[in-house]
Amino acid sequence: MSAEAAGADGLIKNTTTQAFMADVVQESMKQPVLVDFWAEWCGPCKQLTPVLEKVVRAAKGKVKLVKMDIDKYPQIAGQLGVQSIPAVFAFSKGQPVDGFMGALPESQVKAFIDKIAGPGGPDEIELILADAEAALAAGDFPGASQLFAQVFEEDGENLKAIAGLARCAVGAGELEQAKATLSLAPKGKENDPLLASVRAQIELAEQAAAVGDFAPLEKRIAADPKDYQARFDLALGLAAAGRREEAVDQLLEIARRDRKWNDDGARKQLVQFFEAWGPMDESTIGGRRRLSSILFA
Repeated sequence: MSAEAAGADGLIKNTTTQAFMADVVQESMKQPVLVDFWAEWCGPCKQLTPVLEKVVRAAKGKVKLVKMDIDKYPQIAGQLGVQSIPAVFAFSKGQPVDGFMGALPESQVKAFIDKIAGPGGPDEIELILADAEAALAAGDFPGASQLFAQVFEEDGENLKAIAGLARCAVGAGELEQAKATLSLAPKGKENDPLLASVRAQIELAEQAAAVGDFAPLEKRIAADPKDYQARFDLALGLAAAGRREEAVDQLLEIARRDRKWNDDGARKQLVQFFEAWGPMDESTIGGRRRLSSILFA
């Protein structure tokens, strides 16, 4: 589809690095804007883009679609931590608020856009899942696990239930159980973003286990604020302890002081945190916003 045809109704357009602020950040103050990161050589991108365009048009102005060719304009994708394509980010009120990777079927794309533009009423399973998420957020791992298991018994391919059960295991410190739970995912769905998020949580928990006591790290930072390795290690430990905002603070401080440290290691670790915590987590949303203020300053 040509750029002219794509933009004829004002809902879909191509953008550049220079135009990104106007096309996405500023436009998202009016309604949500989806950013489709793609490339000409990417087969799954060619499958996803027509689906995105169809569903965006069906939403009749509730959401807009902006497409960015990462071969021509790689900077924004790199700053947002895009590591594979297709990747879709949803911006609202000037900030990234949700996203997904891979060529999802039309039904899942529609559900994603419905969520961004304004979801409808949830069915019974969605209500149970909502209760499970609330229990998990409150630290009630047994209660949350029971609710996720209830959904899994009804639908053994429900990825929210599988991911939820695995997250409960991570929260309880049962990392091997979490890995075993992820193996229950139906064939072909192993790399779904929901499950990838839990894998990232498991990796973080395993990394943090080697950090140990925070006090020596804090002492090193007090003696030398430029001891970035100590800040980095402390961030891992804080994240594992559930002190997410403090973990983000440490990595953002590295990024402010020296973006190039350890091959952009602070930003890359932040991206892993955001993947582990999920796109709608308050720490992810706030962290992305603060990271963007540094990257786009």
